[in-house]
Amino acid sequence: MRLRRPVGLYLAVMAASVMSQAGAAGRANFEGELASVDARHVADWVVHSKDNARMPFMIVDKKDAKVFMFDADGQLRGAAPALLGLARGDSSVPGIGDRKLSTIRPEERTTPAGRFVATLDRNLKGDEILWVDYETAISLHRVVTANARERRQQRLATPTPLDNRISYGCINVPAPFFDRVVSPAFTGTDGIVYVLPETRPSHEFFASYEVRPVDPELLDRPLHGPGTERAGGISVALEPDDVTRPGVRSNRAGLRR
Repeated sequence: MRLRRPVGLYLAVMAASVMSQAGAAGRANFEGELASVDARHVADWVVHSKDNARMPFMIVDKKDAKVFMFDADGQLRGAAPALLGLARGDSSVPGIGDRKLSTIRPEERTTPAGRFVATLDRNLKGDEILWVDYETAISLHRVVTANARERRQQRLATPTPLDNRISYGCINVPAPFFDRVVSPAFTGTDGIVYVLPETRPSHEFFASYEVRPVDPELLDRPLHGPGTERAGGISVALEPDDVTRPGVRSNRAGLRR
């Protein structure tokens, strides 16, 4: 009698095979997700050079106003639009992390570029956030909707990145993306966030290099079947993470939302 392999097992084996092969090729697997040349360049370099030190990593593309979350091996776990600092620029003015929001001028509301070791924490209200750069009070968090005139939810929903510059510097993402992708990815571990520059080339900023593909057929091959969901501009790989870590309450009041 001929035994039939269960479909679920077959898909899991195929997914693992593609993931391991893409990792062996030294490039990130975007699973067909649209991404800029800069985002792909940096993600491939991270995987090839192992600059992420075997930790999950995130690419924040300021020009496209989009966030990509990868596991430690460079497999895409999800992608979503993002809101960023009102002002264009790749640095923060000294001491801005200790200032009140009301004192931060529009031209100072930048999202700084760079490589940051990020960790989950809680703000003074008890909400979970991802600290990107504690010194300058930059975090990634669920979209803030307290000021209806800013229309932050609507900005996230538009197909263009031209209206995604509104925050004081923090990175705002859709709540479902934070809850189902960011939080599980950073639970129990730190990770690396690469915020791409917008005033100079990424390869100059990170000293990154081009990664040549080994076998193009193995790269960016979409995986269909159970485990992936795409809706409302958010791409989510649905795999539960049962690792938990008690949150540490932040004592910084000057969070740049």
